[in-house]
Amino acid sequence: MGEGRGGRSSGLTDRARANYRLIVLGINVAPVSDWLTRNVDGLTEPFTFETIEGGRSNLTYRVTDASGTRFVLRRPPLGHVLATAHDMAREHRIISAVGTTSVPVPTTLGLCEDESVNGAPFYVMSFVDGEVLDSPERAAHMTPDVRRAAALHLIDVLADLHAADVDAIGLGDLAKRDGYVERQVRRWSSQWEQSKTRDLPAVDEVARRLAAAVPSQQAVAVAHGDFRFGNCLTDTATGRIAAVLDWELCTLGDPLADLGYLGVYWAGGDPARARHNDPTGLEGFPSYEEIVGRYADRSGLDVDGIDYYVAFSCFRLAAISEGVYARYIHGAMGDEASPELLATFRTAVEELADRALESLGS
Repeated sequence: MGEGRGGRSSGLTDRARANYRLIVLGINVAPVSDWLTRNVDGLTEPFTFETIEGGRSNLTYRVTDASGTRFVLRRPPLGHVLATAHDMAREHRIISAVGTTSVPVPTTLGLCEDESVNGAPFYVMSFVDGEVLDSPERAAHMTPDVRRAAALHLIDVLADLHAADVDAIGLGDLAKRDGYVERQVRRWSSQWEQSKTRDLPAVDEVARRLAAAVPSQQAVAVAHGDFRFGNCLTDTATGRIAAVLDWELCTLGDPLADLGYLGVYWAGGDPARARHNDPTGLEGFPSYEEIVGRYADRSGLDVDGIDYYVAFSCFRLAAISEGVYARYIHGAMGDEASPELLATFRTAVEELADRALESLGS
């Protein structure tokens, strides 16, 4: 995994750099720059800040110092947010702990909890080269053999994450250890009831069936919560996962929840099942059954009930999608959404409910 010690990439003059430093949304450039030079070894002003991706999740910036050293800064979204959903110290702690295992993650470089510096806590970590495979187009240039290699390494990384001793890596007190799925089913059932904009008997049926058949939790693991190609950096030349990203939903829980969640996205080389934000409908990606089998061999866990976890993940995503849809139509998201975007969220809820019932055997 690279440390982001690349050559110059910006090509800006000193004056242009100075001007650019003053207008970066979400970054108080002068105090942040001062903090970086005082708290992270080897960095030299001036810095350039470029947004990697924004939106309503945590904001991520690629930062380059005067010598061309690149690294990454993460901060909460702008505006009023729930601190528990965007806890920089927690995210920094998790990545630091996972970094002591064989799971590839960026190296954490520093944490700032003094909100006077940038209006919110932030942390910095190494820059890792790689491609975020969040669409079929992103993986189109990969050969089928490399796609297969990437899929197998992705599932190996997941198994390695779940094999980590939560106490040995310092995360034993991160969350409750047992009853993860039962709590989650209750939480998202309540969320559905509070946010639903219409009656959907299929969703209610899924909630009822999930609550009635919660499986026994076989192990306590670091559960990523959003594990898929779209939240990893992949070396598209070798098919190796360079880094796992986006740990904001991470907790302790049932490891099979991560495996089931991956199944919601996995198309197994079948274009008809492909999702717009996942590459696995392309030739070369193995079937979901194959990667589940590989996970079972590596982890030693019983995966016979994995369909329950796929259904649970569909239900969770359906509740989330309905919540977003409800906020849009009630005006809580600010700008008016296009009819096409609204239809996407509305339809997604129905499709996910149908997929959940399919996984549950109806």
